[in-house]
Amino acid sequence: MSSAAAKSLSALLEQASIDDHEEILKACNNALKTSKNDPELLHVRFVALIKLDRYDDALQIVKDSGDKFKDRAKIECAYALYKTGQLEEAKALARSITNHRGARHVEAQASYRSEDFANAAKLYKELANSPTGLHDGESDLRINSSAVDAQLEWTGQGTLVSNKKPSREALEAFETAYNAACSSIARSELGQASILLKRTNDLCMSIQDLSEAEKQAEVLPIRVQQLYVATLLGKTEEANKLASEIPIQEIPDLSTRRVAENNAIASESSTTNPYLNRKVLDVASTLPKNDQLFTFQDSQLHENSLILDLLAQKPKAVINATEKVITAHQPTTSPHVNSLSALNAAAHAQGDLAKLGLKQILPLFEKRPNDVGLAMTIIQLYCLTNNHGSAITVLDKLLAHLSQSTSPSSNDQDVLHAPGLVALQVSLYRTQNRKAPIRAAFARAASYWRHRSKPLPTDLLQAAGASLLDSPEHQKLVAEIFETLHAAQPDSKPATAGFIASHALTSPASITETDISTLPPLAQQINAIDIDALEEGGAPSLPAPTTTTNPTAKKRGLDDKPKPIKKRVRKSRMPKDFDPNRKPDPERWLPLQERSSYKPNKKKGKGKGRGGGGGEAERDRTQGGISEKQPEKGGQVVGAGGGGSGGGGGKSKGGKKKGKR
Repeated sequence: MSSAAAKSLSALLEQASIDDHEEILKACNNALKTSKNDPELLHVRFVALIKLDRYDDALQIVKDSGDKFKDRAKIECAYALYKTGQLEEAKALARSITNHRGARHVEAQASYRSEDFANAAKLYKELANSPTGLHDGESDLRINSSAVDAQLEWTGQGTLVSNKKPSREALEAFETAYNAACSSIARSELGQASILLKRTNDLCMSIQDLSEAEKQAEVLPIRVQQLYVATLLGKTEEANKLASEIPIQEIPDLSTRRVAENNAIASESSTTNPYLNRKVLDVASTLPKNDQLFTFQDSQLHENSLILDLLAQKPKAVINATEKVITAHQPTTSPHVNSLSALNAAAHAQGDLAKLGLKQILPLFEKRPNDVGLAMTIIQLYCLTNNHGSAITVLDKLLAHLSQSTSPSSNDQDVLHAPGLVALQVSLYRTQNRKAPIRAAFARAASYWRHRSKPLPTDLLQAAGASLLDSPEHQKLVAEIFETLHAAQPDSKPATAGFIASHALTSPASITETDISTLPPLAQQINAIDIDALEEGGAPSLPAPTTTTNPTAKKRGLDDKPKPIKKRVRKSRMPKDFDPNRKPDPERWLPLQERSSYKPNKKKGKGKGRGGGGGEAERDRTQGGISEKQPEKGGQVVGAGGGGSGGGGGKSKGGKKKGKR
């Protein structure tokens, strides 16, 4: 076929309305047999291969044809690179195409898959704000944008998400409702996520345009997420039921299938065989480049496999799998690396906790003094035994080792002043009511982060400013902290309030009327407080002072003593002949010689047995007697040593002997 014929064929293919891409590809292949380098035919063949999802074959055309063809089909080439997992090349090529909406879409999708979620959110925001006539693409734009918001929440960048609450439009489509549910899961709003997932399931099953098989395929990822939420909520029966109903091997996406297998194992009871569960994860198929797990998912699956190794009594395998990663990345605030440190410590402790586990782990800390995850594990074990002093000692050792790095660009300094470590310091110091170290920790961290070019940790700076606000030696630092926060967040009421409070005495001229007007007035803040309810609920109140308007009010003095409360004696402890109307002798517990009614016998030593001073009868009269001043009428006088009609030998009243009458 001549060159002219090839051109006419390519022109015919451009004007044709053939929907079968296989037929188009077949016609192009026949035409290229006589004209191998025709750019029009190559372009048509390239697009046909992309339509048939044969991305590797399409990129082979680019490789064989050179840069000239690549410049001709930039957008298609960028899309093929994205679909084959060559994300950085796809982003660079799409970024080189200016003023092209399709190129921005490809760049945003490649940024999403490469976990550059901040850039993806920025691109989708620009696409949403740009004027366009592609109204049929707005739905895809909304779906992709909500997916990016969910990933931002998962990776701890939730501050970049503008709309936390899903709109009404988002709840009308199952794709956007599903993304809203994922965002709620990332924010630990599990109850809200459960409701949204049920709505997502109902919306998906009610779509008329999908066949029953297509509905079941779309519902599978939703059910996998429901299984995850039910497991986190502790709904064991519901989780087991969902796990048994999900046909895991029928899930088309291999990454979703891998997550479903993991969640099914995690939802099972602790009596399952860890060896069999480990085998299930080992036989899982390798994921393709265009269907990889995100980093936070892959990290969790890796940690779960190591946990199964621990349960299967393979501590050496866990130690060997974690030591290289730990050594290469410490010190770090990476959750995954620090979790590996905790698993490494658990493998060395071989399941022992508290004191027994500490004996095995403490020597490791001497070898790896900058291992943040290991230090956190030791601190946690000390806190479990209520030994906060030793926990503070371990944390101080870690911070002292990190502070030895003097390089301003070193990662050690970022870890040293990390908000999480500062919060841990403050919490441990508060257990011992050590206010000075708390202020010192806040002051060091705030001074460090204010001069860093990274995004400011606003929560840390705000906590530091609030803690140091009443410290006279840190007034200048507090003013600088709130000045920085107020400049970065002019609409933040806490930042504005701190700015006003810190500058009110030192530089009141810097406070504007706009700053004051942004804060709600005091009357508005206290108008909802019910004073009567507070008093009834136990809120302390001051006693009413004595005034002329209230002459009957009595002010309690400091010397006023409360009246003693009379203790009620049980009846079983009362004597049988006790008379409540008779006042007992207050001196009844004193020895006889110490009573006020005591009169010594002048005939001391004579007549033993009488009531004399030194006889045996005198010494036998123990405590509990009744004073001689009290009358005997009205009750029987009973001595503590006995009484009644006991044995003979005594004399009755009147000097007569006792006996039968």
